Amino acid sequence: MTIANISEITATSNASFEDAVASGLERASKTLRNIRTAWVKDQEVVVENGKIASYKVTMKVTFVLDD
Repeated sequence: MTIANISEITATSNASFEDAVASGLERASKTLRNIRTAWVKDQEVVVENGKIASYKVTMKVTFVLDD
């Protein structure tokens, strides 16, 4: 039987939403093993002086627990 867990993480990037997702998953993989999926739950931008300053994503990361 396989048991999975879901962890919600938030990541930011100055470049793009895609970069925020990639850097968030890269960081999560340093702590979590057996990551299987990531669902982007929310996206937002931080605006400073009328311009996008950074991109932020909130993800639900699913990983399988070790036996």
